[in-house]
Amino acid sequence: MAAIDTSPAMSAKQELAALQLALQQLRQGQLKVEQLATQAHGLQRLPAELPERFATVLHELLNRLESSALFSEESCSFSQVDLLDSLQMWLDKAGLQLSKAV
Repeated sequence: MAAIDTSPAMSAKQELAALQLALQQLRQGQLKVEQLATQAHGLQRLPAELPERFATVLHELLNRLESSALFSEESCSFSQVDLLDSLQMWLDKAGLQLSKAV
């Protein structure tokens, strides 16, 4: 299980790529939800370079994802698959936003 390197030398795009990798590892069963959430909360440059609403949405997604991990199966309130898809959408939109800033 690889951890996201959140060293100060990383750029926002590198943090985005690392979070994308962590999501892939989670989907493949190589990472736990709690690990991805902890790593995502440790990001520094990415949230700073995105509009504030991105941080709000990411934290809401992470909270719901962590809650979904408490259930062993899909529940009507917390579909982990849907939450992972939403996180992927967030990553895609964050990447587009970073591209606009260049």
